[in-house]
Amino acid sequence: MKRLLLIPIIATTINYANGYTQADRILDMQKMAKAMEAIQTGFFYNNLDIVNEGVDVLEKTIVKVRAIDSEVNNKDIYEKWINNNLKMTNKIRKKIIQKSEDIKARFKAGDAIQALQAYSKITQQCMKCHIQIRKW
Repeated sequence: MKRLLLIPIIATTINYANGYTQADRILDMQKMAKAMEAIQTGFFYNNLDIVNEGVDVLEKTIVKVRAIDSEVNNKDIYEKWINNNLKMTNKIRKKIIQKSEDIKARFKAGDAIQALQAYSKITQQCMKCHIQIRKW
């Protein structure tokens, strides 16, 4: 049992040790955009498999998104304080994961309208991050 708990911790540590660059963040954002497109396509074709595939990719990718190394290693205390939106990022990540699970459950239950509303909430969280954290 202890080994099962230790493996994800080691994998996460190795992943964080390699650093997270702007290029990594861009790739993750592209993956999430494609996942959102897949979810939308699944809605249009009424295909649960496509929706689930998109949700799975979204959930796996959102977990990896974090501050890039240059933001973390910034020496200017004031600038670091201004750019440190870790709490907001974690809150947005949590909401996206919750709403993606809602999409799976609601669409599987045949409630496409509620699934679409959860999809819309995810889009709102994406825009919230892009406007407030990324300064778009």
